[in-house]
Amino acid sequence: MRNFLATAAVALGLTACASQAPTPTQPAAPAPAAASEPKAPQCWNGDAGKFMAVGTQTAISGVAVVCEKTGDGKNAQWMGAKH
Repeated sequence: MRNFLATAAVALGLTACASQAPTPTQPAAPAPAAASEPKAPQCWNGDAGKFMAVGTQTAISGVAVVCEKTGDGKNAQWMGAKH
């Protein structure tokens, strides 16, 4: 029994040493610098197949709409155009 426990401990130790990842030779590249200006919210126009800037007025599927910022200012959505 002691022989079995000793053999198991040695096998476990060798397995743990063998599974360790080698240290990297080069340091990791620094993260890219964030853009100085955040990207402005836009609305997707499926009819045109592109994003439209806030304030753009257009007709989507025959309905007059305008791209407006959401309440939090982080996104934009199409709203019915005001007459």
